[in-house]
Amino acid sequence: MSTIVAGRRLSPPQWTDVLAGAALLALLAVGASTERFLTVANVKAILTSASLIGIAGLGLTLIVIGGTSVSLAISQSVAVSAMVFLAVQSAGLVVALVATIVVGALITGLQGLVVGYGAANPIVLTIAAGFALTGLATGIGGGTSVSPTGTGYTVLNATPGGIPLSVYALVLLTVALQAVLDRSAFGRQLYLTGENRPAARAAGLPVGRVVMVAWVLAGALFAVAAAFSGAFNTSANINLGGTLTFDAIAAVLAGGTPIAGGKGSAWRTLAGVLLIATVSDILLLRGYGTGAQIMVKGLIVLAVIVVVHLRTTRGRR
Repeated sequence: MSTIVAGRRLSPPQWTDVLAGAALLALLAVGASTERFLTVANVKAILTSASLIGIAGLGLTLIVIGGTSVSLAISQSVAVSAMVFLAVQSAGLVVALVATIVVGALITGLQGLVVGYGAANPIVLTIAAGFALTGLATGIGGGTSVSPTGTGYTVLNATPGGIPLSVYALVLLTVALQAVLDRSAFGRQLYLTGENRPAARAAGLPVGRVVMVAWVLAGALFAVAAAFSGAFNTSANINLGGTLTFDAIAAVLAGGTPIAGGKGSAWRTLAGVLLIATVSDILLLRGYGTGAQIMVKGLIVLAVIVVVHLRTTRGRR
């Protein structure tokens, strides 16, 4: 039953909202009952983990909203970009950051060029790109890790107010990306392209360019995550990215951004990454290994996809 307030009709909460609230309360209850979960050190650990996944997730959000599925080469892109970041530290932090962002934007932007203008399958393309980047990283590093050639990277390990700098970066980038999506012509075109590419093309939108720009920006964000990751680890090799590809995908989808594209937001991704990081932390504190963590995160993503699908289907009736 709807209620009328100040001339507006308010609908009752949907069952999906109630389910999401119940799941959040359950997660908080499990966390509160987990030893060391509510300590300051652990909260900082969650935020640090969330910041790296979140920055990469913001980049992936652009790709997903544009209706071009996902990138399966995020981990490899981050690894190569981190190697570049540490290798050019002797030139100074600013130069290293610029070089890293340019490399990251080029790596993912080239893939976006093929997807946007060549209509290539993004899944197949990014798998191939991942293999190519693995070979490139192995060749650059000679099979070993790349160490920093200077000390400028230590600035990224700063903790203003006791909070890692990467957390501030995540918040600022989230606000900036949401502003781009909401207020720029590019943002509107990206949503329209993801919603219905043939219709967007028929309307005269530069679909190929929109997709490519989305991938270029995604690559730049992957590179920012790479810089922080390289700074945290003080070395980089092809394994640096770890499960970042899966975690970024999980964060975006867990935030409720549909894989089909045309919808989504930076705020949703931020919520999704906090959920994924918190779940991972709870499982780690309870002694579960990587396999169990991946399985649980996969189940969470599956549940969110089902709920979003049911909610969308109901909304069309």
